[in-house]
Amino acid sequence: MARGGSVTGGGRVFVVAAGGTGGHLFAGEALAGALMADGHSVHLITDERGEQYAKAFKAGNIHVVRSDTIRGGSPIALLITFLRLGLGFLASLGLMLRIRPDAVIGFGGYPSMPPVFAAWFSRIPTAIHEQNAVMGRANRLLSRFVRAIAASFPDAAYLDGKVRAKMTVTGNPVRQHVIDAVKPYKAPEADGPLRLVVFGGSQGARIMSDVVPGALAGLEEESLKNRLQVVQQCREEDLVRVEAIYRNAGIAAELDAFFTGLPALLSDAHLVISRSGASSVAELAVLGRPSILVPLKHSLDQDQKANAGLLVEPGGAVMIVQDEFTPAHLSTIVTELLRDPVRLSHMAASAKNAGHADAASRLKDFALRLL
Repeated sequence: MARGGSVTGGGRVFVVAAGGTGGHLFAGEALAGALMADGHSVHLITDERGEQYAKAFKAGNIHVVRSDTIRGGSPIALLITFLRLGLGFLASLGLMLRIRPDAVIGFGGYPSMPPVFAAWFSRIPTAIHEQNAVMGRANRLLSRFVRAIAASFPDAAYLDGKVRAKMTVTGNPVRQHVIDAVKPYKAPEADGPLRLVVFGGSQGARIMSDVVPGALAGLEEESLKNRLQVVQQCREEDLVRVEAIYRNAGIAAELDAFFTGLPALLSDAHLVISRSGASSVAELAVLGRPSILVPLKHSLDQDQKANAGLLVEPGGAVMIVQDEFTPAHLSTIVTELLRDPVRLSHMAASAKNAGHADAASRLKDFALRLL
């Protein structure tokens, strides 16, 4: 198959395959930004869910194909899933003929499977990027077929020796507006405001709305509670009740279902309370912000718990497992941290040391080496 770019010069044509959640799309978006800055063309192949996160891609370069998630269930359900993936594969084959990419890089999630398999079938160079400390199931299936694997963690689980030989550690790339928001951490001053940011990842988290407002309203030290300035991401259906809790407690709070300028808000925070998805952890590390991380209890293979280790082990974060994430326990942890600005500063420095601000550049070089 003829390729989109020449070997000796001119911009190359790349396909990013990702979908499902913002975590996969954000890493792909970071690579796309680095490649486009060098004059290359990047197309995105995703599913209907992933399309909502694809704001940074040119409208004509976004292609939605059929996909589904392989789950346990009845034979009929599995048959429907494989039928949808098969239709996605056929649609992706057509896109390979039309786009004629030089290389295809998958970023995980089952929506990445049809495009990557179509590229492999068409003998186009392929690679995958794994954002998590535990390799996802779609990437595990693809790992034996692709030419190379980029990883965020040096010890990604579920990689055997043969597959591990393909691996290059690049870190998890963050988007340019995260890099633009980086600034030194300033610990809270005595009697000054205490800025907290609370979010649950790209899809939000009901548990944050259930636990955090009650925990902050229940702070025993009025001097701490009166200084709080909270920014919290909530699901639409939770906004009214969360706002009422903060209002009744006299806590200043800004609430929304989605903050487009979240990196800047994180950069202004003294403390962050968050899930520990791969993108969230990577952004907190690059920004260098102390955090309380609550891994998703039912995540496959406990990948969020493993992700949290990147910040917890060096002392940049405190982890609370979901079964212990109660208003009373969280209130105790928040009080301990906000009382101790020196500890917050040490946590911020430790988080910063764990970050890879150059991960997008590393991943760009990795993608170009595929050629």
